[in-house]
Amino acid sequence: MKITDSTIAVITGASSGIGASLAVQLAARGVSVVLVARRKDRLDELVGKITTNGGKALAIVADVSQKSQAEDAIKQAIAHFGGISLLINNAGRGNLASVEDTPSSQLESIFGVNVFALWYTTAAALPIMKQQRHGAIVTVSSVAGTIGYPYDSAYVAAKHAAIGFHASLRAELVETGVESYVVCPDGVITEWGVVTEGGAIGELFMGGIKRSRTIARERGLPLTPLSKMITADTAASLIIAGIESGEQTDIFTHEGTKERAVRAATNRQDVETEMLPLFLGMQAEYAERYTKENT
Repeated sequence: MKITDSTIAVITGASSGIGASLAVQLAARGVSVVLVARRKDRLDELVGKITTNGGKALAIVADVSQKSQAEDAIKQAIAHFGGISLLINNAGRGNLASVEDTPSSQLESIFGVNVFALWYTTAAALPIMKQQRHGAIVTVSSVAGTIGYPYDSAYVAAKHAAIGFHASLRAELVETGVESYVVCPDGVITEWGVVTEGGAIGELFMGGIKRSRTIARERGLPLTPLSKMITADTAASLIIAGIESGEQTDIFTHEGTKERAVRAATNRQDVETEMLPLFLGMQAEYAERYTKENT
């Protein structure tokens, strides 16, 4: 998809992280951007930044996990700018809990924002995109949608579902002029690891990584290969470049993660063996933290 100054983009989860960076970079290219998120103060600040630099932006406060709010946000965007040609489903949230510790309320919440919201926004945007025979739906999934990680199974399952949504959507959109992309980032420097439901999973990962080095040394295993963290600005640039190139419908922002995803699809056990020191480290870290919090 070619992104021009006539592009009208709606970005969910736009108040911080990758969503905010996408908004700034797209607006700098003349795109009319609609920023959708729950935090009004963050949205207002971002709109001010964009418009001060000559960009066109509209803030809509909405919880896209709620069907009526998601649909209304799309309607407002179309009414304000006269259409929509790019929908970036970026809203998402992780969780921290073992399978047996995951409360049903957390499961419902995680699937609400990471999965159900995809239907709510996309279904509202597709009619006008199909009518104009032009547009793109971008679903921000995760590397967690391609392989498993411990203690955030609700998030991992939801991000796998997001990739399935993209695959099915593409099948429905053949020869309509509307495209679908999915993005699978690895570690990005944002507040994501702190605001996960059930606790800060970023701390669990860091503790697990530290323990994994000792485990690998004691067992004579290679260290778990980990991707280098990138900034939200870098991730946003790579996503925009991927959309415009159209070379791959599945966009991977980190080196080696596409190859690992392919291996996981054909031999999951091989990838699990590679990740073993980290998984064991996180297992020990979770057991210690959970025991401390419940004694």
